[in-house]
Amino acid sequence: MTLSLLIALLPIAILIVLGAWLKRRQFLADIFWAQAERLAYYVLLPSLFFHGLATAKLDGLPFQSMVSVLILSTVVVALMLLGARALITTDNAAFTSVFQGGIRFNNYVGVSAAAGLFGAQGIALAAVANAAIVPTVNILCVMVIAKYGSGGRMPFSKVLKQIALNPLVLACFAGGLIQASGWGLPVGIEAVLKALGQASLPLGLLCVGAALEFVSLRQWLRPVGYSSLVKFLIMPLVTLCACHLFGLDGKAAIAALLFQALPTASSSYIMARQLGGDAPLMAGIIACQTMLAAIALPAVVLIMSQWV
Repeated sequence: MTLSLLIALLPIAILIVLGAWLKRRQFLADIFWAQAERLAYYVLLPSLFFHGLATAKLDGLPFQSMVSVLILSTVVVALMLLGARALITTDNAAFTSVFQGGIRFNNYVGVSAAAGLFGAQGIALAAVANAAIVPTVNILCVMVIAKYGSGGRMPFSKVLKQIALNPLVLACFAGGLIQASGWGLPVGIEAVLKALGQASLPLGLLCVGAALEFVSLRQWLRPVGYSSLVKFLIMPLVTLCACHLFGLDGKAAIAALLFQALPTASSSYIMARQLGGDAPLMAGIIACQTMLAAIALPAVVLIMSQWV
């Protein structure tokens, strides 16, 4: 189990380091990174979420109980973070990054690790996890950034508009509708969306590496610590309680714990940059959580899986 998790984390760490190296060496013009972030946010990431949800194989899985566990635990932890905002930081933009770091998850690591642990069934369980958490975290994060981001507090009507027009949220709901309808995707369109979605993972991680500002690492220690404490301890504990509440056990419960203890995703950085969060801090949280996950993720899954 530990080896499967480490193998899933390794390419993420390498891509972040590569992005940092490319930026420091000025291999690409600075304008490239801003355009790459825009491409990832409006085209590649929506393709990833839409394709993943539209094509997920969900037959024979405890769909309802697993979705209930994942949504409830995510919302509870989000409310805990909001309640503790004044204790975490007085910088609203920085709080949005801590918030994303606490509730978002890296799809790539989750799918790879679930497949390594449970084979084809693991991929199906990962699809259920994505169906539950991706729309939930995107709606929550858009709401929080709209309220606390550097763009200033928005009226409620504008927050709703941000959610309704957000490309990641739209992609999640569109993919869910295709999944629910049973229509499936045309062969040619499915292949295009799959290719675009796959491109989002390396490009997003390269952008994370390029955004790292190592001179700021010392001032990031506190927010990184808060977000990592939530991600690797509080979120899994709340998820464990939810598993007992809804009677979820076995491989499905282990998969739920796995996904809720994953390091935060590169899409967090893209959202922070595009919507007015603290993007440099978000890049630092992503990089640090990815490194910490090499120890924290196997420990959480191995220890807590004994209680489900």
